[in-house]
Amino acid sequence: MKIGIIGAMRCETEKLKDMMSDSHSEKISGIDFICGRLGAFDAVLATCGIGKVFAAMCAQTMILRFSPDFIINTGVAGTLTEKLSVCDIAVSSDMVQHDMDTSPLGDPVGLISGLNIINIPASRSLCNAVCRAAADCALNAVSGTIASGDSFIADAERKNLIKSRFGAIACEMEGAAIGQVCFVNKVPFVVIRAISDGGDEDAGITYEQFVLKASENSVRLIGRLTEESFLLEKP
Repeated sequence: MKIGIIGAMRCETEKLKDMMSDSHSEKISGIDFICGRLGAFDAVLATCGIGKVFAAMCAQTMILRFSPDFIINTGVAGTLTEKLSVCDIAVSSDMVQHDMDTSPLGDPVGLISGLNIINIPASRSLCNAVCRAAADCALNAVSGTIASGDSFIADAERKNLIKSRFGAIACEMEGAAIGQVCFVNKVPFVVIRAISDGGDEDAGITYEQFVLKASENSVRLIGRLTEESFLLEKP
């Protein structure tokens, strides 16, 4: 079984790279794909860059070149629910693109043209495995809809709109693009996002510091996920 792992930023993937053994790198379209062993599994790891286009490029290339059995998108996100605080874990039951909008043509906001769906379903068994691993790591994890878009959402009004429109628990900038590519290619996927911001941060700590702290939890979770039997159930 081979795991594909994609993160947007190096702070989200560098420690995973250090955890891999027997690794080698292959650069395609400017993206380094690191192949090796992670825990009990073969793995391919990539840092895609920020935004949906880079994320989609990376996911499609990973599928065509390396044929992972499933893909995990890891990283950080902003919370849209009181159930998730900084460093807690959002796990995708499904993904939406909050900035996909052909509503002037009569479509509902978020409808993905050609697929005719709004919510892109993640693998239920992968979602369950992540939640079990999070509990094993004593991390608070909540499963639900995660929203993606090519904007950093910082103001309360936009957060509330995304939450009310899609019922999302977190928002970020890559996961739904990776999910769409996986859905089209029939590759199971799950998005794991450690919460790095939510509008209630301590004034003395910067966003960059929160990102690093949250990323550590995401890395720890994936390390635990690949140690034993969490992923042996077919996605």
